[in-house]
Amino acid sequence: MNDFFKRLVAHRGYMERFPENSWCGIKAALEKGTRWVEFDIQMYQPGKFILLHDADLQRTANTTLSVFDLTESQLRQVSIHEPDRLGDRYNPEYLISLEDILAKLATFPLARAMVEIKEESLAHWDLESVMQPLLAILNRFKAQCVLISFSLEALNYARDNSDIEIGWVLRSYSDENINQASKLKPEYLICNHNKLPDNKPPAAGTWHWMLYDITDPLLASQWVSRGIDMIETRDIGTLIDLSRSNRM
Repeated sequence: MNDFFKRLVAHRGYMERFPENSWCGIKAALEKGTRWVEFDIQMYQPGKFILLHDADLQRTANTTLSVFDLTESQLRQVSIHEPDRLGDRYNPEYLISLEDILAKLATFPLARAMVEIKEESLAHWDLESVMQPLLAILNRFKAQCVLISFSLEALNYARDNSDIEIGWVLRSYSDENINQASKLKPEYLICNHNKLPDNKPPAAGTWHWMLYDITDPLLASQWVSRGIDMIETRDIGTLIDLSRSNRM
């Protein structure tokens, strides 16, 4: 068995087979042995965060309800089992709070989480209204957490107000963004693998590189051979199995 599986990150949990950003999907990835999970969060009420990628529940729960209109009672009623993609296989699968998922993660001491704060929440509320309570929660679990975002402003706020590790998700691979990263000095630099140049290695810096979303084991191995540190994948189970059988 090789250690390639330690480079793998479960994108929104075991998303290939389970509802995204759900406890059942994250638990399945952890039980497979992943050392890293990634999930998205939105602030639905002041200081309260849930796992959710979109600003509404249309795609995951087949309802047009906005995350910012979500009530506490609805939190315990809405099932995010992705009926259009997965049918009723996981019905019901309820929304889970950030604090609950981090408490569950603590029972897997070898695992860490990339926690992505979504820009919709930052735009709906405002930077400080989101970041201040978010850091208060993450700081309690920071040994197992990395805060990631597309928002450079959010990550700069975290740098100024916390010592939690951070990761910047790039919209594009460019000299300007690499220069910005050199100033920010994130522990992780994250990008869609299709956006990196084919003819040169990724820019070196203080960071570890992570690419998403890769399900092809050959492609994952090729990127690692080019200097990429971590591979984010929706099909975490398959890639872990291949890694452990020395087929990667």
